[in-house]
Amino acid sequence: YLFYKYAEHVEKPYEPDAWGEALTPPQLVVQARRMIEQYGFQSIKLKAGALPPEQEAAGLLALAEAFPGTPLRIDPNANWTVETSLRIVRQLQGVLEYYEDPAPGLEGMAEVARACDVPLATNMVVTDFAEFRRNVEMGCPVKIVLSDHHYWGGLRATQRLSTLCRTFDLGLSMHSNSHLGISLAAMTHLCASVPLLTYACDTHYPWQDEEVIAGGRLRFEQGSLPVPSGPGLGVTLDREALARLHDNYLHCGIRHRDDLAQMRKYDPAFTGRQPRF
Repeated sequence: YLFYKYAEHVEKPYEPDAWGEALTPPQLVVQARRMIEQYGFQSIKLKAGALPPEQEAAGLLALAEAFPGTPLRIDPNANWTVETSLRIVRQLQGVLEYYEDPAPGLEGMAEVARACDVPLATNMVVTDFAEFRRNVEMGCPVKIVLSDHHYWGGLRATQRLSTLCRTFDLGLSMHSNSHLGISLAAMTHLCASVPLLTYACDTHYPWQDEEVIAGGRLRFEQGSLPVPSGPGLGVTLDREALARLHDNYLHCGIRHRDDLAQMRKYDPAFTGRQPRF
């Protein structure tokens, strides 16, 4: 999972991370190469919707040139209008494995789907069984559901979702947010248990250094995770590590997520308007 990022935090005492700046196509290629070499990932997703769309499209084209044959996805987080979504997908013709949440709302996605032959994926507009039904009633403009057991009602409910996707000939993969080992272990068990999983799943795991499970971080092997073999989820809590992270929470001063305020520290003109472009 690739992200545009600045070289360092505005706030101190946070030190620059080891990944460095990624704002240009060549810098994205460097980020992707490190991901592939370190973790063995065999598909790439770019989080988009932050920079001018043509600049982000150029980044994806640079990835296609640098890693020929590697499945590529882009996720603008519904920050593009229908018109922008169609303009950019034409620039990316033959490059995308799927097109994730380019435009806001299921209706906006349906407009894109009618004029686009790249399958649309979502973790924003089909996020429960009522929305799944509405997608089916509209003729399935969303072809790939990016599930998340945190939102779909747990592991059994997500297994049910897999069965429904197979019934209606829809693809299934898994959305990721910032997860530690407990959540990632649950996701891994779920991946191994569903009857349908048609696309490689997302993970933010490489972007985090800390862990709260005994034995440290889970280890990817050729882009995959072995299913933990212990009882339950197969991982146990490291309470000392948890206490350290709790102490970080108590001292960091952040109690509510505010992406707009954070972005304006770097770019005072940044707007939270959606769609942005």
